[in-house]
Amino acid sequence: MRWSIRVGKILGIEVRIHVTFFLLLAFFAMAFHAQGGMPAAIDGVIYILLLFGCVLLHEFGHAIAAKAYGIRTPDITLLPIGGVARLERMPEKPFQEFVVAIAGPLVNVVIAFGLLLVMGGRGDFTSLERIQHPQTDLVTRLLLTNVVLVVFNLLPAFPMDGGRILRAALTPAFGALKATRA
Repeated sequence: MRWSIRVGKILGIEVRIHVTFFLLLAFFAMAFHAQGGMPAAIDGVIYILLLFGCVLLHEFGHAIAAKAYGIRTPDITLLPIGGVARLERMPEKPFQEFVVAIAGPLVNVVIAFGLLLVMGGRGDFTSLERIQHPQTDLVTRLLLTNVVLVVFNLLPAFPMDGGRILRAALTPAFGALKATRA
C-alpha cells in the first residue's frame, strides 16, 4: 500500500504501517495530555499501540485461516481506521470465506476473554465511555475495545467481516453476485 512503511515480517507476512497512523498517535497523545498531563499522554500512546497490536492479531487471524486453504497473504497494513490483510485471492467456496472472515473477530473474542481472566472475571461493562478516560485502567480499556472490535467487525456490511460472513451464508442460495449485493 502506498504511503506505508515496512516494519518487519511475521510468519512470512510483511507488516506495514501507514504513515497516517503516526498522526493518530500524536492526536491521542495530545488528547490524553489535555486530560491528565504527560503520564496520561504516555498511557494513551501505550493504549493505542496495544490496541493496534490487537488489530494486527485480528488480521493475522484472517491470514492464518486463509493459509489453511492455500491462500497466501503477502502483507498486512495497519491504518488509523484498522488493518487490512491483503490476500492473494479470495476464498472460492462459501464455507472457506466464512472461516476466513470469522477468524479475525474470533481472535478479538479470545483476547477479550484472556483480558477478562487477567481481571479475575470482573470486567466492568457499565459504560463504553470508560474506553477514552485515562483514569480507567489499561486492561479494562483493552477489554472493552476488543468487545467493540468484535461487534463492529460483525456488522453485516460488505466488505466488513460481518458482510463477508453474510455473503458466505447467502451465496449457496443466491450466487456470489446477488449475495454480495444483498
